[in-house]
Amino acid sequence: MQYPTFKQIFGYMVAIITGDLINSSESDPKIWLKILKKELNAVGKSPAYWEVYRGDSFQLLISNPLDALWVAIKIKVALKIMDSLDVRMSIGIGAKEYNAVKITEANGPAFIYSGEQFEQLKKEKVNLALKSAWELFDKEMNLYLKLALNIMDNWTTNAAEIVKLSMENPGKSQKELGKLIGLQQNTVSDRLKRAYYKDIMEVIDIYRIKLKRQL
Repeated sequence: MQYPTFKQIFGYMVAIITGDLINSSESDPKIWLKILKKELNAVGKSPAYWEVYRGDSFQLLISNPLDALWVAIKIKVALKIMDSLDVRMSIGIGAKEYNAVKITEANGPAFIYSGEQFEQLKKEKVNLALKSAWELFDKEMNLYLKLALNIMDNWTTNAAEIVKLSMENPGKSQKELGKLIGLQQNTVSDRLKRAYYKDIMEVIDIYRIKLKRQL
C-alpha cells in the first residue's frame, strides 16, 4: 500500500524560519540589520515574506522547504562575518493555511512548528533546529545539525567570509574565489577545510534528500 504524501493531503507546503540575533547589543545595529535584511530580501519582499520585530527577531517564509536549511545557514554565515555576532533559528516545515499581508499574521502548521521549536532552542542550548510532522526525520536531522553546529558556531570571521563566498558562487573554482577577495588558491583551500565547508554542504544535501522523500 502506498500512503499519500503530505502535499497530496494538505496542499501548499512551506518552511518558516523564526530567529533572533545573539549578542546583537555588542554590535552596531546599523551594520548587522543591513546584512540581515539583505539576506532576507534575497528570499522575498517584506512584509509578505519576512519581518524584523522586537529589534533583533525575525520571521521568514521559504516557499520551497527544500531550500530552508541552505537559507538558514546562509543567514548564519553572513552574520558571523561580524565578530561576536551569531543567530539562533528554528525551521518549521508544514502547511500554510492562512495568507496575510504580513507574514507575522499568517498561520498554519509551519508557523506553529517553527514557534514551538524556537521556544526549545534556549532550553536545549542549540542555535539551529527544525520541526515537522515527521518525528523520525526531525530526530535524525536535528542530530546532524547539533553536530554541525559544533563547527558552525565556532566559525571565525575569515571562515565565515569564505563559506559565504562559496555558497554565493557554487560554480567558481577556488582560484576564482580567491581572486574575488584577493587571496591565493591555497589560502582559500585551507580556509574551506578549516571551516569544514564540504561537510556542511553534505548536511544540506542530506536534508534535501530526506525531506524530498516525505513530500
